[in-house]
Amino acid sequence: MTISYEQDIVAWASEQARLIRAGRFELLDLAHIAEEIEDVGKSEQRELANRMALLLAHLLKWQYQPDRQGSSWKNTIREQRKALSRRLENTPSLKASLNDRGWWDDAWLDAREAADKETQLGFDIFPEACPWTSDEVLGDWLPG
Repeated sequence: MTISYEQDIVAWASEQARLIRAGRFELLDLAHIAEEIEDVGKSEQRELANRMALLLAHLLKWQYQPDRQGSSWKNTIREQRKALSRRLENTPSLKASLNDRGWWDDAWLDAREAADKETQLGFDIFPEACPWTSDEVLGDWLPG
């Protein structure tokens, strides 16, 4: 190895790919390769959680501020649903997150905090737990 992981991760990744393609497996930085592969999965899970929190926050705003409902919120809800659907379709293992109570609790907390910040209605006005099913959240439905 001529480029260290800590020195320049992009150059390191390119070098590791070249070594793999050349069959020079004995030169690979296996510990860091394993770490990077695990990070890809974590990144996908974070992306799913961030999109879900954004969707949930908009559903909360839709329900708790009916006088401010508009096409912008509806478009955001529609776009987040599409993006979540694509991500779940392209990475089926992420569907397990939808059955993970801890994952939902984290996404819901982020959604409540975002909705509170954007509406200034007060954090405690929103339910402590998500009142909607994953099918409702991801489906063609709006709270009312």
